[in-house]
Amino acid sequence: MGHRAKGVAKLQRVEAILENPEIYHLAELIPRPRRHSGGRQRHYPDYMLLVYEALVSVYGSARQVEAELSHPLVWGFMRRLVKDLFSDDDSRWLPRQPMRRHHYLYGRNRYLQDPHVLAGIARLHREIASVQARDLGLLDPDGPGSWTHPHLSRMLYADGKVVTPLFKAKPGDTRTDKATGEIRQLRCDSDSALHFEGTGEAAWGTKFVIVAARATEERARMILDVEWVPKPGGEASVAMRCFRRLSPHLPGAQGVIYDTALRGVHHQELLRELGLLPVNRVTAAVKGADKPRRKDGRRVEKSVHIEDKRIVLEGGTVKTCSLYARGGEIGIGELSDIGEHEFIPLSRIRTHRIKDKSGLFRWYNDYRLPQSHGGGTITVRLHNNEEDAARKLNRTENVRPIPASDPDFAALYARRNDSESINRGLDDSMWLGRAHSIGHARQHLNLIGYALMVNSLTIYEHRQRPPSLASVA
Repeated sequence: MGHRAKGVAKLQRVEAILENPEIYHLAELIPRPRRHSGGRQRHYPDYMLLVYEALVSVYGSARQVEAELSHPLVWGFMRRLVKDLFSDDDSRWLPRQPMRRHHYLYGRNRYLQDPHVLAGIARLHREIASVQARDLGLLDPDGPGSWTHPHLSRMLYADGKVVTPLFKAKPGDTRTDKATGEIRQLRCDSDSALHFEGTGEAAWGTKFVIVAARATEERARMILDVEWVPKPGGEASVAMRCFRRLSPHLPGAQGVIYDTALRGVHHQELLRELGLLPVNRVTAAVKGADKPRRKDGRRVEKSVHIEDKRIVLEGGTVKTCSLYARGGEIGIGELSDIGEHEFIPLSRIRTHRIKDKSGLFRWYNDYRLPQSHGGGTITVRLHNNEEDAARKLNRTENVRPIPASDPDFAALYARRNDSESINRGLDDSMWLGRAHSIGHARQHLNLIGYALMVNSLTIYEHRQRPPSLASVA
């Protein structure tokens, strides 16, 4: 837990990939050639196309995978391991000659990148990875945590990642041959575009959303879904599509950790339709008059009136207090003695969820009132309804179930750092930090291979861990 993470030998990663049952289930989706079609039968079992794809993330490139597999020790190790795994099925055994890069490229171009096959592989990966995550103790419906205090092992977290293209040129770039004067089109990736990251920085490349879950142990990470963002500005809608299709497979999930790309409309869907808690900050910059001001170098959050509540004080006196949201936090807004608006934050004491007859979820927070207001509790609705629509109030845009000031927020939102770790690991798995291939379909396949490698290593190390440490903390 507290010691530094140890490195993992590449041969150990090879072993982990071959021992992952998902590889062999995914291979069943690869079309097989007809026996009497007259074509040449495959030299290697179907699953080797996926093993090779995952090994690209281990060795950095398809060429380097070929070089490593050509070594007798590596290929001999793989042959023995597969033979031990499938001792009663010699059709899965590997031949004496190692697999070459051209075998992988033909299978990838002919079968794996086919839209129907790729969609099937992505779908089955989501389903199997979700089952494997639950087997590791992640996203367990009976696991630790509550709606008031969610547990990290039951949270999904995701981020957008821009993959740097293989070529630096952009569509339309040309170069003039100085000797002949001929103008040539430079090779480029036509699926690349200009995207903006969470920091506001622009990045040129192909963007994907990666969804993961993680326990508290080192490398106890499972990548559950990967999806291409087809156009700039579409990250949030793609992320919601990922959460929507993962939700039926993960009944134990409590919430989603994301950056400010998710806005009020997305929070409303997470709360009402999926029954998940969104954990993120309020967007820093808002267009128009509500843009936060800066005073003395500090950011001053916008303040939005949410609703009025009637409370009963000692002696039966009824008082109406105005509730405001500031930076996602609920508080009482009052005028001070000098006529200035004063914000009194309220402490969250409980978050609860109710499923109504329509199958949708209703969410509420209970807050502790200050002694000046009776010291009791009040309940505030977290989701939008018709009243809010009539008032043109976007409640889910301004109110957070767990705001940044809440004691639980820091521990939960820190998991965002692991999204950056996934992105860095992906960069490190690519030669010179650039994509392995051209086009979103092939890159999508590369990212599924990366997910297979990461998940395989997590499962492998979980099996190697002593029984007392094998459970999720």
